[in-house]
Amino acid sequence: MRLYDREGATHVHDHPQVLFGVEGTLHVEVQGHSAWVDASCGLVVPAGATHAYCAARTARVLVLDDLTGATTERLRRFALPKQWRNSGIQVDTLVDTLLDASTVRARRRIDLDALAERIDADLARSWTVADLAAACCLSPQRLRARFAESLGQSPLAFVRERRLNRAEQLLRRGVALDTVAIEVGYGSSSALSAALRRVRNSGARELRQKRAFL
Repeated sequence: MRLYDREGATHVHDHPQVLFGVEGTLHVEVQGHSAWVDASCGLVVPAGATHAYCAARTARVLVLDDLTGATTERLRRFALPKQWRNSGIQVDTLVDTLLDASTVRARRRIDLDALAERIDADLARSWTVADLAAACCLSPQRLRARFAESLGQSPLAFVRERRLNRAEQLLRRGVALDTVAIEVGYGSSSALSAALRRVRNSGARELRQKRAFL
């Protein structure tokens, strides 16, 4: 598992590499061809292909080196199955994923990092699917389909995830529940508490106890 948070110089390997996107977006240029890796797709970099990478924000990528065979002889992006990480990270499973994966067609990329940053900057906003689709220059229907395909969740579930991430951070710092609820876009402290219980199986008290323990 590797973290990329900067630009890497052009280089080459005498063995193929297979990149499985885990979190964030890694931009890769291979032999002059532009590609990327994120939570929805992986990338095959053939042996001997010059390549460079760039990550505007930290990207987490699982890299398999020296996986030789017919599936790694050419450059291609491939689709990752929904929730593939939940099955555990085992080499045999990843090889099977690569063998069975379909090639991803060239199309407009959803910049999940930029979308997450936009949401985080205004968590109190009543985000709608139409708002999110407009930010991505897609129709609401297409955005729903792309999110289901790449992340296995709806656009509004993505917003909820950002809100709860921020809520947990603030509660661990000791910020009052009422204040947190307003900041992250929940109508009341009880609504936020219910969401934390339902989605994260945690609550304000437990989060504060963890803070005190740390």
